[in-house]
Amino acid sequence: MADKTFGAKGWTPAQLGTLTGKTYLITGANAGAGFQAARILLSKGARVVMLNRSAEKSTAAVEDLRREFGADADVGFIRMDLADLASVRAAATEALQTVPRIDALICNAAIAQVPTRKLTPDGFESQLGTNHYGHFVLAGMLFDRIEASQGRIVVVASLGYKMGLRTIRFDDMNWDNGYSANPAYSQSKLAQMMFAYELQDRVKAAGRSVEVYVCHPGASATSLIKTSGGLGTRIMFKLMSMSPLVQSAEKGAYPEVMCATQDGLEPRALYGPTGRMEWVGPVGRGTLEPHAYDKAVMTRLWARTEKDTGFSWGW
Repeated sequence: MADKTFGAKGWTPAQLGTLTGKTYLITGANAGAGFQAARILLSKGARVVMLNRSAEKSTAAVEDLRREFGADADVGFIRMDLADLASVRAAATEALQTVPRIDALICNAAIAQVPTRKLTPDGFESQLGTNHYGHFVLAGMLFDRIEASQGRIVVVASLGYKMGLRTIRFDDMNWDNGYSANPAYSQSKLAQMMFAYELQDRVKAAGRSVEVYVCHPGASATSLIKTSGGLGTRIMFKLMSMSPLVQSAEKGAYPEVMCATQDGLEPRALYGPTGRMEWVGPVGRGTLEPHAYDKAVMTRLWARTEKDTGFSWGW
């Protein structure tokens, strides 16, 4: 299914003009789709600041990018562990001190399919704490800076939101009972989407000027499963990655770059591949199931997230 908006080949970086003077913050950008997004943005003259957990991997990624784009390529990193809210707050504070403008915050980092239940330093189930709570606080702290350049927040979701319970398990969000890697991951990605769609509503109601978009990479050969999945999941994905149902990490980056740069996008939408099963193919507007923007659940999740993180957006 080719996307009507962007033609038969869908959106590609060929549609980008110069991004000189613009700055993009990307979480989890030292590998996979985040790294490829950094490459694409740098190739168009942008400044890129990575927010990554590993200083060692970040230094290597910066060196790789400077080898490709020249020693004066404007790329750097701020160390941040999304699973640790103290680290998130410190990184956001550092960004506010060192990054004078933010044209988009791309919430790309995630952990997935964690085989046994783990808790973050703040006491949250690891996938929910990392994927949702960490990004919630980061986006909230950076919001005014993003708004100053009429910028964007891009949430990188997953088709996994359609799996599992298809809602938020408010009575046991930490999976004290019946933990299973897939449903817990699905809840964390659904929570991210609900955060984005609820933020859209709040931005509009408050008369603020930040655009918020949601996308997913489809099935792409990133490091996500390799870094946090169990052995069986890793083996299965390795076999899948050799099939035509999995695309490159570079193509997996197209939706997030598009959502960070392209004009004329719809807010209540999910952007990503539009081909087979919406895993691969031309990038455009895909299918969004209504449980992802159930207003009563979104509102409840927002209030619960503010309470759990101790961070209030104040509006």
